[in-house]
Amino acid sequence: VQLQASGGGLVQAGGSLRLSCAASGGTFNNYNMGWFRQAPGKEREFVSIITWGGGSTRYAASVKGRFTISRDNAKNTVYLQMNSLKPEDTAVYYCAAQYRYRSDYAFWGQGTLVTVSS
Repeated sequence: VQLQASGGGLVQAGGSLRLSCAASGGTFNNYNMGWFRQAPGKEREFVSIITWGGGSTRYAASVKGRFTISRDNAKNTVYLQMNSLKPEDTAVYYCAAQYRYRSDYAFWGQGTLVTVSS
């Protein structure tokens, strides 16, 4: 499975961005899809996950209520709508695929940079 993340950019605090992650080369609805991020000088951290059918989602406490994950299995794409962005949301955002019966993320996208200015 190949993952291509896009949609990053520069935005002012309080603004919004929508990230997309397009998958190819596999059966998309076999995978739970996650978003992670890595800020400069910090370790990669979990942001959100959506199950293979879209019926369940989970968020990191730091983004809950501001970010929304969704997926369109017909388009093999997962999205991350980010609202009320804060400077601390600045990071490279990665999408990742987790086979629905496993706990590890087998496939990762290349990352897209989100910069939030104060």
